[in-house]
Amino acid sequence: MPESAKKRRRPWVRRVRRAVLVLALVLIVPLVAVETALRVNYMGDPADGTYTRDRDAMWLGHAWVDGRKKDADVTALAGRLEDTGVRDLYVHTGPLEHDGTLPRSVYPRARWFIDAVHRELPGVRVQAFLGDVLANGGPEGLELSDAATRAEVVRSAGQVLDTGYEGVHLDLEPLHSGDGHYLDLLDDLRELTKGRDAQLSVAAHQIDPLPHLHSVAGLVADHPKWWSQEFFGQVARRVDQIAVMSYDTARLFESTYGGYVAQQTSLALEVTPPTTHLLMGLPFYYESNPSHWGHAETVGAAVRGARLGLSRTDPDRELFGLAPYIDFAATETNWREFKDGWVR
Repeated sequence: MPESAKKRRRPWVRRVRRAVLVLALVLIVPLVAVETALRVNYMGDPADGTYTRDRDAMWLGHAWVDGRKKDADVTALAGRLEDTGVRDLYVHTGPLEHDGTLPRSVYPRARWFIDAVHRELPGVRVQAFLGDVLANGGPEGLELSDAATRAEVVRSAGQVLDTGYEGVHLDLEPLHSGDGHYLDLLDDLRELTKGRDAQLSVAAHQIDPLPHLHSVAGLVADHPKWWSQEFFGQVARRVDQIAVMSYDTARLFESTYGGYVAQQTSLALEVTPPTTHLLMGLPFYYESNPSHWGHAETVGAAVRGARLGLSRTDPDRELFGLAPYIDFAATETNWREFKDGWVR
């Protein structure tokens, strides 16, 4: 190739290299900055006294109410929970149908389980964990904008309370930040549960780790992961308990995951009124995929992160607890880290 042709290409090559370098800096520098900030957030020691307030909760699978579990299983569960602070059980009783209805046939042993828990674990409440996929997450799902569907959800909540449950725990995903129809549903459910002297609790999305991140993420995803802090507060003011699903964070290291949980705890505490019971979820399961790296998202890191966030924001908060998810996937390591780090 003639030397003159090589020279003509050099400016073009330099421009491409420069563009690649700029793109790399745009992507890598913010990522490194965020990861560094989370590592720093995990540093330090939690304050004395930031252990269980005996107000923890646990998510349970559907097997407890569909006939697969027996008396011996409840006795074993009681042994697991003995000397912990778990006082609420969210037992999966759905899922709801997309029209908001709930067939009684999907929880035939609910009354048996409630009675067994009261016998084996006096003082522990059993709440019906009701969930469904929302229509905004795909071609099919529950449509919150439909008033008739919301009314059916409320009727289903009354139905499980009639069965003997002491509360309703709602988990609808993916739920967009700012969804006014969801707030309307919570208002109607709160009126029902108050009249029955029952609890209303919800599983909550994580809060924007950076301001307006849910809006930015919404430009590239149909259902962004986060809620704004303002919307989280609006939800928290309408319920008795709010449990943050503080797992599946895509963090690569224990230190950054723990720092992330510390940040989420602080953000949630800032907007959750002291009359609402705040719980931070713990990953009682092991997976390794791009959204959840099992070597990083450990129970030990989550517990320490929650204690750090509590220490820095509201160390004397009484209505605060941790919530393991979920019983059937829990390992001995999960239980040990939970008890060693939180139960004193």
